[in-house]
Amino acid sequence: MPHTDSATTDMAIAAPAPVVSVKPVVLPAPDRGADLHVRVSAPVTGNDLPAIVFSHGFGSSLHGYGPLTDFWAAHGFVVIQPTHLDSRTLGVPPEDPRTPRIWRYRVEDMKRVLDQLDLLEAAVPGLGGRLDRSRIAAAGHSFGGQTAGNLLGMRALDPQSKTEEDLSDSRIKAGVLLATAGKGGADLTPFAAENFPFMNPSFTHMTTPALVVAGDRDDSPLTVRGPEWMTDPYVLSPGDKSLLTLFGAEHSLGGIAGYEVKETTDENPARVALLQHLTWAYLRHALDIDDADWSAARKTLSESTDPLGRIESK
Repeated sequence: MPHTDSATTDMAIAAPAPVVSVKPVVLPAPDRGADLHVRVSAPVTGNDLPAIVFSHGFGSSLHGYGPLTDFWAAHGFVVIQPTHLDSRTLGVPPEDPRTPRIWRYRVEDMKRVLDQLDLLEAAVPGLGGRLDRSRIAAAGHSFGGQTAGNLLGMRALDPQSKTEEDLSDSRIKAGVLLATAGKGGADLTPFAAENFPFMNPSFTHMTTPALVVAGDRDDSPLTVRGPEWMTDPYVLSPGDKSLLTLFGAEHSLGGIAGYEVKETTDENPARVALLQHLTWAYLRHALDIDDADWSAARKTLSESTDPLGRIESK
């Protein structure tokens, strides 16, 4: 576990377990133009393991987000990471006929993963029979946050059909949305409105419990509103939600996209460690595994004299 400021991450947490990871597990996807490649990571010990299906940010792949996914897997979760069509590893050009529906293919990728859990479980040595399919969460960063949000009940205005479709999935019991876009329309910059017409989400029906994480310096070029835009998934959604605002954090939230990757603009190991612990504790709470870790984390953060962030809930 990385060294951190104990004032912000003083949480009782078990030692990390060894992790086994298999990639790629190939799921046939004849309607997609390319089979779906998936990475599955799991601790070598433990039973009744909850799962996290993780959606990467634009351009990334199943190889990314080790600082989060490695931590989750070492602390009791099966982590499943599909590579979406916008990944740089696939090189789908902007003029490809699939491009206008990239956002929708992403949601279908996540559902395909859920449909193929038998195959994914069998692909990992020793994992068979250890997955708790009643406890599955969806998580995502940036574009992946919108993808995960769709499974939680967020609706996007399809730019082709001009309709909002319910893409929620009852198999998903909780979510973590990291640096996720807010509402569209007049809140978008002209560039975003022209190039990302699917960025018109509605959070009215996003009822599944979720932790929304926003950096207070995440000043996105996609919006005219500034960092506050990233809090919309919390502010505008109903039900059981929590918001973690990270102080000084930009879009990379301290460096979650990978170890020492070039897109990190705000590298901060303590911030990443805090995010590791809080997302882990939140999901254990939201999936009804254990409440103590989440309660302790919130208390510790609120009492810190030099906190890295703040948590609010509704």
